[in-house]
This record gives sequence, structure tokens and C-alpha cells, in this order.
Amino acid sequence: MKILICGATGLIGSALTELCIQKNHTIHYLTTRKNKIEQSAHKKGFHWNPAEGEIDTDCFEGVEAIINLSGANIAKRWTETYKEEILNSRVDTANILFKSLRNMEHNTVKHYISASGTAIYPSSLEKLYTEDIENGATDFLGKVVKQWELHANQFKSLEIPVTILRTGLVFSEKGGVLVEMAKPVKYGVGAAIGSGKQWQSWIHIDDIARAYLHVVTEKITGVFNAVAPNPTTNKLLTKEIASVLGKPFFLPNVPKFMLKLILGEMSTLLFSSQQVSSEKIQETGFKFSYPILNPALENLLKK
Repeated sequence: MKILICGATGLIGSALTELCIQKNHTIHYLTTRKNKIEQSAHKKGFHWNPAEGEIDTDCFEGVEAIINLSGANIAKRWTETYKEEILNSRVDTANILFKSLRNMEHNTVKHYISASGTAIYPSSLEKLYTEDIENGATDFLGKVVKQWELHANQFKSLEIPVTILRTGLVFSEKGGVLVEMAKPVKYGVGAAIGSGKQWQSWIHIDDIARAYLHVVTEKITGVFNAVAPNPTTNKLLTKEIASVLGKPFFLPNVPKFMLKLILGEMSTLLFSSQQVSSEKIQETGFKFSYPILNPALENLLKK
């Protein structure tokens, strides 16, 4: 199958591209950096600039599925300008793909798959969230995710089926949240954040890549939570990281007010609590390689 991946050079995109090529799929990818354009038998790059409405439409040639992982990193200080970038980077990419396909006389695209986030669920220490939610979160990230999904669903008007994967914390040894959480632990100063009771729904990098490939190859549509079956709390996660690394875990929790002073509004990422169910995607036949936290951390932190 020929698949167009947007965001192919990011954390998830890199793992997914590698997996797709291993499985003998051909990858087209879009990049804003011309120096990242490659041409090989199984991987071809094309230039785009979604903010300026520019795209090389040759990227669609023979493509059966589009996987859109594009979006500015949310783990940076949220100035008003950067908040606009977080939203626009998700909306603009969907829009330019949609408009391009709408204006083509013939296209081969049969499936549109979009990344999304568990931030659509309101913060709660008690609830277990499934995909069926009527009133989503009303904070900044909640509003971003709603717009993200709204613009993904517009492809249905072109009679292209849509799949949305709501992703939690992606654990990888190559970057992202796990690497950042492990840094203070390695120096013996790891500590839970705030109350430490907030739920954190996570997924191993190998499993999120496999989940995308699963919904593409099995032609599965709809909204799915892409999280491991066993969410953890912030305190247990930090404690488990320390255990795997053979480091002490004895310091008091980092006070909420301190992180608010340091990080500003972005600190909500650390305090937000979403316990999210993976039952729906498992019912499609998807099997997690890393359903349990400790083996996932062992695999990533001991590489």
C-alpha cells in the first residue's frame, strides 16, 4: 500500500515510517524542510508549507491512505503567539490536504487517519474515559483537540472514511515525555508532581506505530483511544522510573504553585488527569506489545 504520512520526521512519524517500510509499504511524506526530502524506492519526500497554503500535489499520486501526525510541540511555553501556532499547525495541515483533494478530478485516497489527544477528556481523578463523550474539556488543549477532530472529520464530505486516534503520553527512548521525566530521576532528584494522584494514560512508541498501521491495513474507521490498557498515576510512574533506573525515590512532591511559576499555563500538562480506556481498539483485534508499565520502561530505559 502507498501511504502519505504528514509529520513523518517526528517521534511517532519516524517510528511509523520505519515500521511501514519493514512491512513493504511505500511511503510518501510531506516536509516543510527541503533538505529533508529523500527519494528512494520505498520512501519519497515532498515539500509543503501549510501556513502559506503551499503543497506539492504529486504527493497524492497513487496514495490510498493519509496519516496526518502534524502539529507543533505542546511541551513548550505557551505564549499567546505559540498557542496560536499549536492550534493552527493542526488545522492548517488538515485544511490544505482537504482542499487539495477536493480540487482534484481523480484521487486514489480511500482513508484519512488523524492524530488527536486524550486532552479532549476533562481532568478527573475518578472517571474512566471511553471514546463516547458529549462534553469535552473546555481548557486550551481541550479546545485544540476539538478543532483538530472537527477538521479531520471534514474528509467525510469527500466520501473518505476517517479514523481518529486519541493518544496519551508516548514513551520513547528517543525523546518526548519519558526522556524528560527520567532526567531528574537519573540525578537522584526524581519526585512526584503536585498530589501525584493524577492519572497518566501512556503508550509505548512501538505500540502507537503499530496502532496506526493496524487501522490502515485493516481499514478500521471511527474514534479510538490509543493508550495502553493500564494507566498509571504520576507518583507510581515516577517511582517505577526510579526503580528501573536503580535510583532513590524519597523526595517530597514538587508543589503545584512552583511549577505554575516556572511553566505558566503549560503546567496544566503535568497536573491534568485522564484515566482512559483502550477497550475499543482492542476489540478491533489490536494486541499491545507493552500493555504493562514496568516491561515498557525496562525496554526503553535500559537500551
